[in-house]
Amino acid sequence: MMLPAAGPSPGQTCGAVLVAAVLLQSICVAVTFLYFTNELKQLQDTYSKSGIACLTGEEIGNFIQNLDLIESEDRVADPCWQVKWHLGKLIKKMMSRSYEENISAVNAERTLTLSHTDGQQPRSPINKIAAHLTGNSNRKNSLSPRIDSTPRRGNGQKINNWESSRKGHSFLYNVELRNGELVIPQTGFYYIYSQTYFRFRENENEDSGLLAQIRNPKQLVQYVYKLTNYPEPILLMKSARTSCWSKKAEYGLYSIYQGGVFQLKREDRIFVSVSNGDIVDMDKEASFFGAFMIG
Repeated sequence: MMLPAAGPSPGQTCGAVLVAAVLLQSICVAVTFLYFTNELKQLQDTYSKSGIACLTGEEIGNFIQNLDLIESEDRVADPCWQVKWHLGKLIKKMMSRSYEENISAVNAERTLTLSHTDGQQPRSPINKIAAHLTGNSNRKNSLSPRIDSTPRRGNGQKINNWESSRKGHSFLYNVELRNGELVIPQTGFYYIYSQTYFRFRENENEDSGLLAQIRNPKQLVQYVYKLTNYPEPILLMKSARTSCWSKKAEYGLYSIYQGGVFQLKREDRIFVSVSNGDIVDMDKEASFFGAFMIG
């Protein structure tokens, strides 16, 4: 008696179905991945080309020129139009700023040219105009005569001979000294200062009448004047003190200092005058005069 051939078991059949399903699913996933990868690449290329076309499809110069005339609801919704609109706004802003800077430079150059035409000296940097003059005890004729024949003398005795060369602390920087007067080279505001050293020392050989006169109460005065086209000097500053030295004192000392800010014009001149020139000590560290521009 013959037995029928045995077929695949149910377990084997189920395993083969599972393997086939897994292979089919893998093939579908691979095909899907390749499809979407290709689609993404095409979409990227299309977007890139369209972005460049936003700037090349139309003359950007004409677009910027008519930027305010082409705005509409349809255009606002167009991404390509938005790219052009923002770019156009940025370019116009940069052009406007460059135009304003060029106009400012032209106006500054025009102002400088007009100042030359009017005969005004162009302004130099602040603090580039300065002078410091010191006394010179070696010069016997530092003061002008007590009686001045010129009508432009003011009060007191003008100090004529200041030390202006670069000896010690004295100097002149872009300022001229004429006969004890500082000549202002440029219109502006200046700080002017001066100190005078009064020194009385008793000398046994001096006439007793002169000593008595000196020892009497005296007004020690320092004047700072400005000379302009006006016939008389203009007093800028004055400082004074009444001093009386004791007969028992071997010597008497007193210093007067004053300073202030004044507006001066080109070619104005400033100088210092003092009372009681006989007892003025022109020591370089004690008696000095100067000015410098502050604006």
